[in-house]
Amino acid sequence: MDKKVIYVDNNATTKVAPEVVSAMLPFLNKFYGNPSSMHFFGGEVARHLERARDQVAFLLGCDSSEIVFTSCGTESDNTAIIGSLEALSGNRKHLVTTIVEHPAVKNTMAYLSKKGYRVSEIGVDRQGLLDMNALKDAITEETALVSVMYANNETGVISPIEEIGKIAKERGVLFHVDAVQAVGKIPLNMQKSTIDLLSLSGHKLHAPKGIGAMYIRKGVRMRPYLIGGHQERGRRAGTEAVPNIIAIGAACELAAKNIQEENTQVKARRDRMENWILKNIPDTSLNGHKEKRLPNTSNIGFEYIEGEAILLTLSKEGICASSGSACSSGSLEPSHVLRAMQIPFTSIHGSIRFSLSRYTTDEEIDYIIDKLPGVIQKLRAISPFSSKNMPSI
Repeated sequence: MDKKVIYVDNNATTKVAPEVVSAMLPFLNKFYGNPSSMHFFGGEVARHLERARDQVAFLLGCDSSEIVFTSCGTESDNTAIIGSLEALSGNRKHLVTTIVEHPAVKNTMAYLSKKGYRVSEIGVDRQGLLDMNALKDAITEETALVSVMYANNETGVISPIEEIGKIAKERGVLFHVDAVQAVGKIPLNMQKSTIDLLSLSGHKLHAPKGIGAMYIRKGVRMRPYLIGGHQERGRRAGTEAVPNIIAIGAACELAAKNIQEENTQVKARRDRMENWILKNIPDTSLNGHKEKRLPNTSNIGFEYIEGEAILLTLSKEGICASSGSACSSGSLEPSHVLRAMQIPFTSIHGSIRFSLSRYTTDEEIDYIIDKLPGVIQKLRAISPFSSKNMPSI
């Protein structure tokens, strides 16, 4: 690809780190044995697989026996929620989640509601912060599980996870956390946490797509979502995708080494870009809490223009970002997250998410700052929207 690429869509997926590629390559051609085989060749692969499990456990601050490898974050979410519910004794049929969850959880809850579960969705305020009083009130003696994302994929807003977990524990309720966006960006320690079940995905932290993992606290019962062989200590059947497992292990080791950089250098670049945009481009606003969010994520609303148009025009300049709006051809249906935050109509459709990584450079931030004002000015000049006559959302 000869075209200049400025990639600021890292909450969608990340570049596979060169060190991760190097780690996984031997397991595509040299160490190709099945880790479940009895012979020495399979045993050698099994040892490397367990080392990868140790690397993931180290990043999460837990015991390696509490880590189960999956195919992705969605499988981890589905397994954690459905598998734990199927293993519960009693007849608790109530679930508590939030209105701003990723579809991997949101749609799982919708599925379970058709299976006889009652689901309570907790709302958020204008800054994306959870209504904690509503959450406390929602938990009853019938509640089986609370599922709350650690950090929102669109706004980066971080939930008060330990406070929520403490409430759940006091009521004897299981606590699941979708930490797909948080792992590798902010420090986690499961040994000191109230979390029972946690989901993560490799391609969000510089491993390839097709690999995820779950943390299952010791003592939490779980029925396997995939039924078959004895792999993953009987908790997830199917021959292990060894190259990808090696990759997520290497990625987690790198993430542990670079967690300080994520929260200093990456954050500084994010803040420089964001502050410049908000100061120099009129009619812009930040979607989400200024401080309580991931260090790499900035969701900005540009009033009176369509996010899709912004993205397409930025793409022509080589800048790859994401829309805060789920707009598609013939539809102006905005993001469920931004709707829940009650973002004004004038801004919600023109909301753009910029998500950086440790590979984002100062020169790339300069390029965005140079190109973005012209893009916004051009689109506003031809926008059919009028600041004087805007329909209500």
